[in-house]
Amino acid sequence: MNNQDKKPVKRGLIGWISYFAGEKKGQYIVSVIFALFSVACCIAPYFIIARIVQQLMAGVRDWQLFLKECGITALFWLGNVLFHAISTSMSHIATFNLLGNIRKKMCDKLTRVPLGTVLDMPSGSLKNIMIERIDSMETTLAHIVPEYTSNIILSIVLIVYLFVLDWHLALACMAVLPVGIIAMCFMMRDGEARFKYALDKTKALNDTAVEYINGIEVIKAFGKSKSSYERFVVAAQEGSACYVEWMRDCIWPHAVATVVTPSLLFSLLPIGGFMFLKGSIDASLFITVIILAVSAIQPFLIAFTYHDDIAKAGAIFGEVGSIMTLEELDRPAVDVKKPADNSIVLKDVHFSYHKGVEGEEKKEILHGISMSLPQGSYTAFVGPGGSGKSTIARLIASLWDVNSGSIEIGGVNIKNLSLEEYNRRVAYVSQDNFLFDMSVRENIRLGRQDATDKEVEDIAKKAGCYDFIKSLENGFDTIVGGSGAHLSGGERQRIAIARAMMKDAPIVILDEATAYTDPENEAIIQKSVAQLVKGKTLIVIAHRLSTVKDADKLYVIKNGVIDSEGTHEQLLSKKGLYKNMWEAHIGSRDE
Repeated sequence: MNNQDKKPVKRGLIGWISYFAGEKKGQYIVSVIFALFSVACCIAPYFIIARIVQQLMAGVRDWQLFLKECGITALFWLGNVLFHAISTSMSHIATFNLLGNIRKKMCDKLTRVPLGTVLDMPSGSLKNIMIERIDSMETTLAHIVPEYTSNIILSIVLIVYLFVLDWHLALACMAVLPVGIIAMCFMMRDGEARFKYALDKTKALNDTAVEYINGIEVIKAFGKSKSSYERFVVAAQEGSACYVEWMRDCIWPHAVATVVTPSLLFSLLPIGGFMFLKGSIDASLFITVIILAVSAIQPFLIAFTYHDDIAKAGAIFGEVGSIMTLEELDRPAVDVKKPADNSIVLKDVHFSYHKGVEGEEKKEILHGISMSLPQGSYTAFVGPGGSGKSTIARLIASLWDVNSGSIEIGGVNIKNLSLEEYNRRVAYVSQDNFLFDMSVRENIRLGRQDATDKEVEDIAKKAGCYDFIKSLENGFDTIVGGSGAHLSGGERQRIAIARAMMKDAPIVILDEATAYTDPENEAIIQKSVAQLVKGKTLIVIAHRLSTVKDADKLYVIKNGVIDSEGTHEQLLSKKGLYKNMWEAHIGSRDE
């Protein structure tokens, strides 16, 4: 991984926008410049109007001059429309690229994060952040960067100009602003924290909805519809209540701010009128300040309307940042050293699963595992459920990092191999393999993107799933549905095995890969696998001991340690845990 990604830094809102904007940052800058021109064109007519009033008061009656100045005003109006269109177009292009970069970088980040961290994050929350939350920032980012920036700058410029004209009148203009600003502060108080709370409640609602939908079969089967639905109702009520409470607290400060802040004339007219009557200022200056005061507050109010959007963007980027700063697998961008072969060695491996973002360490699962798997060997892990077999396989597949000890491939610690190189070397098939909502052919082709249709069909034949695929409605072009929902568990598993074999990796890990198949199909798959993994380093995890009794070596795992090791015959002769498991397996099969 890159050095900048090795230890991800925490950033603020502007920092994240700059980071994700990448090469499009220049478009944002140009967008702000055009937005400045747009707002300037919007304010310039006020100066022209002030000048026309001054000329009229001075007795000028040159209607051609006035017509010319009105024409200039129309040109400024056209300039405002044109520059705003250019600014908005550029900011939208930059924003769409930025949102795409966020999603791509988040997906890339998740590939470098330990699997356990990802699994501990609710899928509903992840989906909500990556789809709805990021989508909701499109309007905010496309307008907030150019328009908020330009309006704030021009408001400051106009206020400074008012002080240049007459600081007494400028202060008179500002007299009511403290009331409006105080009201704004009350309204904006804890804005980001409130929005973060609202996001948390919305995420809880999404997670409850996903859980309810995924578990609908169990809910109906056990008659728990009412109690399960009540949880969803409570989550929905809490999700709406937080917004209602927030709006209720803000309504009066918002009313005061929006009424008082624009009322600059409330203090300017009496104070300026008094000064005019005393002769301190002339009518021309007084009218000019009145007109410019009205124009100065407009961009300020426009900028003020973006406050909620800024708080919203800050909270959402906070969620994105919490994912982008997750601890990653310790891997280099380029291999430090090439492995000599595809042998696997574990040395005193200790491991504990970690709890998601918080990093709360759980009870240790593996306690000093050491083993050697020669290149081209067939090794099986067996043992009681929860003993740590799958954990060892997942560590070898580099889905987690060991807490202590090491795993070596061909004499090289896997932490010195890039993820790209390691993924090329290892094919991992679990009992819960995922199929994408596309054709059977394309799911198998994921193992090797450049595979031809004939190669896909040939690998399906070797994997023992060709016949059942051809029996599907559209054969290899049958769409499998979301997560492969249109297929049975056994059919999904056989396609997943074919996909792994298409990868042709020198190391193959089958973690309960035949768990969903019936005995007849299991025999076909075992025979096919035996042919396809010739010359490869094969690791198999199985509860049905008869499927792995021909392994070159079996490791019996119990409570996170190696209970015994050897061939099937050697382990039977030891009269230990393996023999008891074998006798139970044979007895169950015979029965």
